[in-house]
Amino acid sequence: MKVKQQLIGLSPYKPGMPIEEVKRKFGLNEVIKLASNENPFGCSSEAKQAISHALESLALYPDGYAASIRADVAEMVSVGEDQLIFGNGSDEIILILSRALLNDKTNTVCAVPSFPQYKHNAVIEGAEVREVALVDGVHDLNGMLSQIDENTRIVWVCNPNNPSGTYVGDEDFKEFMAKVPKDVLVVSDEAYFEYAVAKDYPKTVSLLKQYDNLMILRTFSKAYGLASLRIGYGIGNSDLIKKIEPAREPFNTSLLAQAAASAALKDQQFIIDCRDRNRQGLEQFYQFCEEFNLHYYPSQGNFILIDIQRPGNEIFQYLLERGFIVRSGEALGFPTSIRITVGNTQQNKAIIEQLKTFLAKN
Repeated sequence: MKVKQQLIGLSPYKPGMPIEEVKRKFGLNEVIKLASNENPFGCSSEAKQAISHALESLALYPDGYAASIRADVAEMVSVGEDQLIFGNGSDEIILILSRALLNDKTNTVCAVPSFPQYKHNAVIEGAEVREVALVDGVHDLNGMLSQIDENTRIVWVCNPNNPSGTYVGDEDFKEFMAKVPKDVLVVSDEAYFEYAVAKDYPKTVSLLKQYDNLMILRTFSKAYGLASLRIGYGIGNSDLIKKIEPAREPFNTSLLAQAAASAALKDQQFIIDCRDRNRQGLEQFYQFCEEFNLHYYPSQGNFILIDIQRPGNEIFQYLLERGFIVRSGEALGFPTSIRITVGNTQQNKAIIEQLKTFLAKN
């Protein structure tokens, strides 16, 4: 069979190793997964109750328009319901935008290293991908501006950036938006929005009234702890939303996901608690890095990128054999680093002790 030429040699997304697989492979009774930026504190009890109630309706198709969660999100972020599009995780919104705007006569601009799905989806659509290297772990917005031309359709800003955890500040983002041509879509991917505590983190929703070419992505997979249910959303200009909706699959968000997301959204105390505990966890890692003089980027997400000054795959394997799943920086564009999801206090303490042992031996 003849598939698209762009797919030849293109690798699918590789998530962190499953816990049960690691247990079997290394004969372990306990494995701690700190690889996929999941919430170690789970999800709101309100979401669990909503799922339980929704189980009675499993034989029914979900609401394709996602009316209930649409109304709840619109109220929460203070936008019109027609300014929202929902996806099977915010990943699917990236796919929808790429399908709707990109082809082999266009190009797209993104930072590198950053979330790989921007490039992945653009390649599938045959578009040229223009990558601009991070500067000190942060998006080089001026460099990205210089790559925009008449064929550019989308510019991706991952904020906070995955895998570095760094962020573009409010003033820099506003200056950037003012310079981007009005016919080029800027996507502010804010998957870790709820974890960001920087005082100058951009207030992008307020910019939607000024810029029709801005799209904001958010998700229920991270702080809300609903990663397995796969639901996220985009916020943008209502006319743009209307135009890209035909690229969305019907019934793309499940009944359980919609019910859980609506309930989770109402429990903001859970989010506040998770954010606070995440900052405490980051402090554990910061203290470790400073004790051993290791470079790290202060993170606005629920993960930290640490330069161990050894091949990332080496430390990844060392930790894996001892029951800790992390992400090797060799696959993320930082070859001597590892990216660790912030866990609970005991999980953080346990992996830090393993890292100290590794460093003592090396």
